[in-house]
Amino acid sequence: MSDLNACFRAIPSTDKCLEALAAPSEALAALVGPDVLRAVREAPRRLVREAVQAFWDAKREAVRQGGSRDAAELSLEASFAELAAWCARQSAPRLQGVINGTGVVIHTNTGRSVLAPSAAMAVFRAACGSCTLEFDGETGGRGSRNDLLSYAIRDLAGAEDGIAVNNNAAAVLLALDTLCKGGEVVISRGELVEIGGSFRIPDVMESTGVMLKEVGATNRTHLADYERAINESTRAIIRVHTSNYRIVGFHSAVPTDELADLAHRHGLPLLNDLGSGSFIDFAKAGLPPEPTVPECIRQGCDLVLCSGDKLLGGPQAGIIAGRADLLARIRKNPLLRALRMDKLSYAGLEATLRLYYEPELACREIPTLRRMLVEPSELARQAKALKARLARALKGACSVGLAEDSSRAGGGAFPECSLPTTLVALRPQACSAAELKRRLLALRPVLIGRLENDAFCLDPRTIEQAEHARIAYLLCRALSA
Repeated sequence: MSDLNACFRAIPSTDKCLEALAAPSEALAALVGPDVLRAVREAPRRLVREAVQAFWDAKREAVRQGGSRDAAELSLEASFAELAAWCARQSAPRLQGVINGTGVVIHTNTGRSVLAPSAAMAVFRAACGSCTLEFDGETGGRGSRNDLLSYAIRDLAGAEDGIAVNNNAAAVLLALDTLCKGGEVVISRGELVEIGGSFRIPDVMESTGVMLKEVGATNRTHLADYERAINESTRAIIRVHTSNYRIVGFHSAVPTDELADLAHRHGLPLLNDLGSGSFIDFAKAGLPPEPTVPECIRQGCDLVLCSGDKLLGGPQAGIIAGRADLLARIRKNPLLRALRMDKLSYAGLEATLRLYYEPELACREIPTLRRMLVEPSELARQAKALKARLARALKGACSVGLAEDSSRAGGGAFPECSLPTTLVALRPQACSAAELKRRLLALRPVLIGRLENDAFCLDPRTIEQAEHARIAYLLCRALSA
């Protein structure tokens, strides 16, 4: 017990630790990098205090559980580097920057699409000042945010009207709640998909009080299946694009224009949930064909719903385009207020949509489109440039090579499509590739890649050239840890 008490007495006070973290001596500062000390100094003092207390509480518990009882090991000098790193991590903002080297273009875990510079600037302007979110520029009175983007959605989709809400699941929920509540909606069994986070489309639909009428088989649904299911309780036919998986082999589905004709003959609307929707035809660039919003409108869909932060390349949003009379009813639904976007999302989405008025400009300026459409030869050039930079920076600490491989679209789009790329493959000398990956997760910004053939690999498809210097710095720190 005397050894235990001696150990606990050796633990410095919280105030002493806070003073040392705020203004460390040269000897203590040399134990940690400037980034760690800066992060601790910039964090709220209360969070740092709580982190210090938690650090020493964990040390005390380790001693109680039979750990080392050498009092010298619990001094501030002996523990400072570990304490500073712990406090930096525990008191840091939870939303951190990430350099995405995985090659997954629409990476759900890292925030999906990266905004175009003009969209990011629009968000910045909206955040830093007042704006016309609900301001009528003609009367000076109150306007409606639900009309802000109607002009762009109409023009780009070729629809009569359009609005935006906070995500595509909200768009589906709002449309069904407005048009189909208390009735039945006919849907093919093969379209009862599950999206990210274990959310299932049928659960979203049924939460609105709509009864799903499943027709056909998982792999084949015919027009007659839909027709037999229609009755006096039917409120709509819905098509859900299976953007995150494919059925191959013995498979058939009813063409959209035929399904629209059936719906209209029975006085029903056809709703089309595209999920990760797009306003451009990627097939023209050699990618597999995907239905676009304008195409679905031309084929007779009465409402088309899609995400704003996937293939579109904007902020999180759900877009509803289609018939004016249906959207007029949706605008009157009280649920719309609960599902509306804020001014920052409106600013980012409008700036993104405006780029689509000039498709070539959109493909250059919107990172999601540019990364999807970049030529393999250009990726090889970028990989060689990154390899050369890393080889100079890392010297003998890591071998740096190139490997041909493939990228992924991500975001529930193009599930079978492999995008050719050239990876930069790193094989550390003093640790494994998996250990290098682990160390990089502890640094800020976080650098993520993928493990391939015992190497930590970076895909230039999702890396900007301006990030090369930061990548070299992070790898140097990780390999010297």
